[in-house]
Amino acid sequence: MDSIGLGQETLSCSICLDLLKDPVTVPCGHSYCMSCIKSHWDKEDEKTIYSCPQCRQDFTPRPVLGKSTMLAVLVEELKKTGLQAAPADHCYAGSEDVACDVCTGRKLKACKSCLQCLISFCEKHLQPHFEPAYAKHKLVEPSKKLQENVCSRHDEVMKMFCRTDQQSICYLCSVDEHKGHDTVSAAAERSERQRELEVSRQNIRQRIQDREEGVKLLQQEVEAINGSADKTVGNSEKIFTELIRLMEKRRSDVKQQVRSQQQTEVSRVRELQEKLEQEITELKKKDAELEKLSDTEDHNQFLHDYPSLSPLSESTHSSSIKIRPLRYFEDVTTAVSEVRDKLQDVLREKWTNISQTVTEVNVLLSEPEPKTRAEFLKYSCDITLDPNTVNYDLVLSEGNKKITINGEQSYPSHPDRFTELWQVLSKESLTGCCYWEVEWIGEEIYIAVAYKNISRAGSSDECDFGRNDKSWALFCYRTYSYSFWYNNVETKISANGSDRIGVYLDHRAGILSFYSISETMTLLHRVQTTFTQPLHAGLHLEFSYTYWHLLSCPQGPPYW
Repeated sequence: MDSIGLGQETLSCSICLDLLKDPVTVPCGHSYCMSCIKSHWDKEDEKTIYSCPQCRQDFTPRPVLGKSTMLAVLVEELKKTGLQAAPADHCYAGSEDVACDVCTGRKLKACKSCLQCLISFCEKHLQPHFEPAYAKHKLVEPSKKLQENVCSRHDEVMKMFCRTDQQSICYLCSVDEHKGHDTVSAAAERSERQRELEVSRQNIRQRIQDREEGVKLLQQEVEAINGSADKTVGNSEKIFTELIRLMEKRRSDVKQQVRSQQQTEVSRVRELQEKLEQEITELKKKDAELEKLSDTEDHNQFLHDYPSLSPLSESTHSSSIKIRPLRYFEDVTTAVSEVRDKLQDVLREKWTNISQTVTEVNVLLSEPEPKTRAEFLKYSCDITLDPNTVNYDLVLSEGNKKITINGEQSYPSHPDRFTELWQVLSKESLTGCCYWEVEWIGEEIYIAVAYKNISRAGSSDECDFGRNDKSWALFCYRTYSYSFWYNNVETKISANGSDRIGVYLDHRAGILSFYSISETMTLLHRVQTTFTQPLHAGLHLEFSYTYWHLLSCPQGPPYW
């Protein structure tokens, strides 16, 4: 076969790149597998023009294909010689590939490299390495850096590692310039480094897992933030719409009342006006009669007609008509203006809280909890007690920061007032990070925080600080023993106490901490929860005693 110069490339199909199967020859002289050229032309049926895949010569109509007997015989003869199909172009090594070191001429891609032979092999030339004689040879993925494993000084494979100099060496190096150094086999060093690597990988995998959990958590936070924001916007729109409707209704009510009263008053004035005009007509008629009688020259006729004159009817004297000053409905305008001004004041006061609450939404950046009193005092806030919430038996003084029990007081009725329990809430709502201190004297006291919507009327658990899910309270007894109450569950506290208690609140982080303050700060109890509303500082008094609700300041709370 070789004598006539025929080989695989000559007898290969240019479509499938394999030896011809059922070879056929098209009119231009090129040959293909029967199935390959049929499949190729089947795709061109819509064009009605058929071309050769190699020379692009067109044929019309579609050529009738017949098996090329001679080519078939040659292909069979080629198979009998034992020659294998030549590798396709993609099997040859390119500039970026590792080439087989054994191949001559055009080299094939290497599939393995041997660390003992320091040679790379294609699949064909690698076959001897699968025999028992090569069992100890180390095969790795094809590498262009095999020569880096050879000692440049001794031209030996570097199978050892010098830990002293942290470099790979050959055996001759270990008895030469590295003599006396800490040397081990490369395999032993690899084993040690492999263990370190596994520890590092385990650490990395753990960190990946932590980060993935963090990503998942953050995604949940994004969904929660979006859901909360959407819900809040919807609720706010609903509330403001209700307010607008209420204002529209009040505007309509005022307009209707003014127009109704206008009609009533105008009707009354018109009625009196018509009556006066009627009297004027009658009086003018009477005046004409009297004038005619007065002009009579005959005395006897005058005396005869005078008695027949009808008497004057009762008159509506003008002095009985009471006219108010010319203000009419101007007072209504004044009243409406007062409502507007009060509403603006409320909006200004509450808008600060709303705006602050919005800007304080911060999922990631929670303030670190202070450690020392100086650090706590950085978060001190000015808290005053709300006169509209204080019980009738309590007295506020010193700018509503001091409270005592002193009999029933004449506070006006208010829906926010605690009617039965000796309790009071702060006027300020608390969000963000806040710190304040309470100094007390007496028998017992509850130092608390509560939502604004806690019940006020009566003495049930729904009103009592610490006995419901709307308040948290630290109970302090005169022997400086403590317990914490939430939702009517008591937690006993074992700690030395004092007559001054510090309260730290991180609303965003859901942290509420109580501290006993003397020369140092002692943590009494710490709560980690989720606050769903702004909080208010609260106090619940028991028995007869006085205490001060103090504003913390760097110089220390003042005694009033």
